[in-house]
Amino acid sequence: MDPLDRVDELIALIENARSMPMSRANCVVDRAHTINELQELRAELPSEVRRAVALLEERDKIIDAGRREAERIISEGESEHARLVSINEIVVSAEHEGARVLADARAEAQRLREEVDDYVDTALANFEQLLTRSLASIERGRDKMHALREMGSYGGGGQEVDDRPLPF
Repeated sequence: MDPLDRVDELIALIENARSMPMSRANCVVDRAHTINELQELRAELPSEVRRAVALLEERDKIIDAGRREAERIISEGESEHARLVSINEIVVSAEHEGARVLADARAEAQRLREEVDDYVDTALANFEQLLTRSLASIERGRDKMHALREMGSYGGGGQEVDDRPLPF
């Protein structure tokens, strides 16, 4: 299951949890179920990190391939340019053609670099959003868990409204 789906499930679990008597901010959740869900989420996050690393490695390979291709195209353009210039009858034509090939190669190399950078940037931005939402959800869950723990350990001097034991 997608980590974001797990986070959504935890949020729904906490949102739908029964409220503590005389409290809007505190609720009762099944500790074992919540801990189990959080442990499963924690187990899935390393795979998401590995996927991000794989994306970075893929980006590097694509960039390297683009550079090699650009260098090959530029080298071919320069070779073609030199060959055409060496022929006296078509010197002017050769200079123009070589410059065009070189400019096309550089433009194509730049276009490839920009496409790769845009793709990787989008993938990393999506992953950053996933991690940000996951971390925020985990933090909220931990805060609520700590709040519930504090409520459960508070002796309180007054009478209890509900004599039922806490669910954890």
